[in-house]
Amino acid sequence: MNKEAIYRLVAVDKEFEGPSETVRVLRNVDMTIERGESLAVLGASGSGKTTLLHLLGTLDTVTSGAIFLNDVDLSTLGSKQRAELRNREIGFVFQFHHLLPEFTTLENVAMPAFIAGKSRNEGIRMAREALAMVDLTHRQEHKVTTLSGGERQRAAIARAILLRPKVLLADEPTGNLDAENGAHIGELLVSLNNELGMTFIVVTHNPALAGMMNRRVELRSGELYAH
Repeated sequence: MNKEAIYRLVAVDKEFEGPSETVRVLRNVDMTIERGESLAVLGASGSGKTTLLHLLGTLDTVTSGAIFLNDVDLSTLGSKQRAELRNREIGFVFQFHHLLPEFTTLENVAMPAFIAGKSRNEGIRMAREALAMVDLTHRQEHKVTTLSGGERQRAAIARAILLRPKVLLADEPTGNLDAENGAHIGELLVSLNNELGMTFIVVTHNPALAGMMNRRVELRSGELYAH
């Protein structure tokens, strides 16, 4: 029996107005993403990978077509509704970790809980649990400026999973790491996908990381191809 779809993309186009012409970044993209699967999106620079991730994450809207998340047509939501859905349902991990240098690792990871209105004690408890899941408990009281690149990315992953979103979107999560640390991050993502049952969607140039995912697709000049 097929798994339930968490995302459905129907004839998705995305255009941007350039200085002299309209640039069509995504072209008639149709795709279904199953709940709990891990998906790698491959493609050359400029192929539309990050644009697709932003659309899936409700950070941007389609020009035409539709994206359904849990059967909700995202184009029917206003900006406030999209923000609420994003905060509740979606976690993000970027190539640049966006950790706040003035805070400890623990405080950085707890930030989404504080923003969601949790008490400080509850936020800290949740952050400790998330850091344990990424094997970073021993660095929780350290300022993030003292962490290695791999440790900072693990902290960013802990922050992303803190509120147990249904989807984790990762944009080049190993892009700034050497091969060894990149492999560790890939193994961690696979482990969390299995343990938490979240849907993982990873944009990457890294074939080794892509190979760890359940499924791979490729964007070529904005068009989607199965791998």
